Formats: sequence, C-alpha cells, structure tokens
Amino acid sequence: MSVIAAFMVPHPPMIIPEIGKGTEKQIEETTRAYEKVAAEIAAIAPDTLIITSPHSVMYSDYFHISPGSRATGSFRRFRASGVRFSENYDTLLVDRICELADADNFPAGTLGEQDPELDHGTMVPLWFIRKKYAGGNIVRIGLSGLPLSDHYRLGRIIARAADETGRRTVLIASGDLSHKLQEYGPYGFAEEGPEYDRRIMDVCGRAAFGELFDFSETFCDKAAECGHRSFVIMAGAFDGLRVKAELLSHQDVTGVGYGICTFYPEGKDEKRQFLKEYLEKVERECREKAESSDPFVKLARSSVEAWVRRRLKIKVPEGLPDELTGTRAGAFVSLHKNGQLRGCIGTILPTRKCLAEEIIYNAISACSQDNRFSPVRPDELSTLEISVDVLGEPEPVTSPAELDVKRYGVIVSCGMKRGLLLPNLEGVDTVEEQIGIARRKGGIGADEPYTLQRFEVVRHY
Repeated sequence: MSVIAAFMVPHPPMIIPEIGKGTEKQIEETTRAYEKVAAEIAAIAPDTLIITSPHSVMYSDYFHISPGSRATGSFRRFRASGVRFSENYDTLLVDRICELADADNFPAGTLGEQDPELDHGTMVPLWFIRKKYAGGNIVRIGLSGLPLSDHYRLGRIIARAADETGRRTVLIASGDLSHKLQEYGPYGFAEEGPEYDRRIMDVCGRAAFGELFDFSETFCDKAAECGHRSFVIMAGAFDGLRVKAELLSHQDVTGVGYGICTFYPEGKDEKRQFLKEYLEKVERECREKAESSDPFVKLARSSVEAWVRRRLKIKVPEGLPDELTGTRAGAFVSLHKNGQLRGCIGTILPTRKCLAEEIIYNAISACSQDNRFSPVRPDELSTLEISVDVLGEPEPVTSPAELDVKRYGVIVSCGMKRGLLLPNLEGVDTVEEQIGIARRKGGIGADEPYTLQRFEVVRHY
C-alpha cells in the first residue's frame, strides 16, 4: 500500500493570516486540526503529495492532471501576493497515472491546461504542510463533471500508480463542505446545507465510503458543496482496504462548512469494494427498469445499443403499436448514468415519417452527438437509464404566469435563436429557473427580448 494516508481538508483563504487579517480567529478549531494534519504528514515524510482540488482545471468529461515539472503560485488574488509557492511535480507518478488511464480508456491526462499557476484549493493545504514538512513533490489533479463512480475509479488508478512506482504517497482531498449553512453566509441558506454537512461528516468519520454514492447530484447542488468529488477520489484510493478514520473538526461559523478527517489504511478487506457493490446495484436496477419499460423506451434502447456496439442504424421493427408507426411528433431521448445526464437530443416538431423513426434517429444523436458529452462507450450501456418524451404542439404564451414547471416545457425564442427545456426536471423548481436555463441554452442574453411557447409532453420510462 503506497498510499500511506489521506486527509480531508478545507481550503478557506481567510485561514491564512495575511488574508484573514484577524478574521481567521473565527475558525481556530479548523486551524488547530489543520496543524495536526501537517504534523502527521511530516511524521510520515512521504515522497509525494497528491492534491485533488475543485479549483484546479475542471472539465465536464475529463480529469486534468497538471503537466510539466514544476509550478508556482501566490495568493495575489486574495491581496496577499507575498505568500508564494514553488512546487516540483512528481513527473514519474503523473506519467504512470496517465499510462494506466490510457490503458483503461479512462478520461484522464495532462491535456488542456488553462492556467499553470497553483490554485487556492492546492495552496491552502500546502501552506500548512510546508511549515512542517518541506520534502516531497506534488501531483495536482482537478475534478470533473463525470459521475461519482468515475471519480472513485480515478482514486483506484492513483493507488495502483503509486504502488507500481513505489512512491510513498499521501493524498490530500481538498474541498469545503456546504456553502449554504447560514443566512449571513456568502450564498445564503438552504436546508440541504446543514444536512449535507451532517451526512458527510458522519460518513467520512466512519470511513463508510460506499455511502458517498448516496448523495444525489441535485442534493449536492442545492447544498452548494465544493469537495464531494474530491472525497470520492480519495475513497477510491482505499478500495478494498480497511481504513481507520478520525474526525478532527467541523465548523460552520462563516456560513461555509469546513471539515477535517484523517484516514489510514489497515489492510485488505474484500467487503470494502464499494464501486463493485455500487455498480452491481445500479446495473440490477437498470436491468429491471429496462425489462419493465414500454415500447417507446425499448425502441430507444435498441437504437442506442445497436449504434454504440456496431454503428448500426436499426430499421423500424415490426409489431410496434400504432402510436409509434402511425403518428408523427417531435420527441426527445434522454440518457442518464448514475443519476447524471449523459446525453439528451430531440426534435421540437416531427422530422421523420413516423414517431418510431423520430425516436430511432434521436436516440443515436443522444448517445453520439450531444456536444456536451463524449460518445457513449459500450461498457456504459448496462448502467444507462433511458427516457423518451413525446412533445405536443407548441403554443404561444404571453406571460410566465401561463407556464407550469411541472406540466409544461418551454421554448424561448429571440430571432433565429431558440432554447428549449423539458418539463418536470429534477432540480428545476420554478418557472424563472426553467426560462433562464432555456434562454441560456439558446444563447439568448439576459437583456435580449424573447418570446415564449409552451408544450406538454408524454414521458415514457
């Protein structure tokens, strides 16, 4: 086990005295816990510090690992330019992580660097560590918009790379907790905020890493958490191992949650293969849903599977209901993986000679042409959830008061620009949110005039 320990830590810039200028005294408990973490790292004297940071380069479908041999940074953005860092990267370990990712066709590597300077999610932990331990190179890894399961996979790749290179490694999971804990906080209050902090500190305090998958995307978004994906990467590095965890501190006095825990592996434990357990559960649920789905969804799934596996565009099967072969309508095919959107493309009005063809073509587009995502891979098919929305005729409305976020979808138009959002989507709770998302999807500016249309859908699962 080359990953000798891991630490869950926050990154509030105000904890640095040159930035806080006295306000850091509000979080002295966090400071004391951080100093304990730094002392433990110094006692370990690792070869490498791997830091996963929400504020490094982040892509929707790719994990960015900082390239090059070294990097510098300072807190000048927080008016403390005198606090500087110069760090060497562990290029051997970075190369091995990338090689293993490539071999597994896993989306991680050193491409696409936007800003080589160290970010504050990396520098705040280093500020404490470097006061007690000057040794060891670093590896800096950003998070992604990919599902939690892929973050866990990255943790497993990191652990394997550390083992194969012989690097004695400490993993720093940098991340604040909820940003919506107090009305006076920077993001206000949401009831999901305190609930997130309570749950995450309980889960991490017990090293119950399998429960990290139980935090839905919608819940995390409403809690405005920062570090959940970082914590999941850390959990993946301990896959199949017993872990001794200690909760050192939790504070929420600024409206933002700061939690610190320590984790030490204690040997193999086959019962703690949490990704395998989670995927078996997801695949079982997806299989049960697929078997019980109606002809609309079964047709979409057949189209997706034929295209992903064989690049084959299926013909309209015989024996379909007249609703599919004897009618024409616009339709959207939506793909979800582990609770996250994986692709969604459709047509507002009919473009094919029957609804069945509309679904077949849109299913192919959803799995291969949604430019927000990479094309669906064959290994993802068993965990895909598919739904089909058949659209009614759009009708103009003169006011948002005529909309209902649960009943109606909305089309926002400005000249040739047009954005659409389906109704009854998880996390979209108000008409204002619905219009805003559709407007942005259509590239319509906040100050541009627009017209509204509404439509009803029949959703098939």
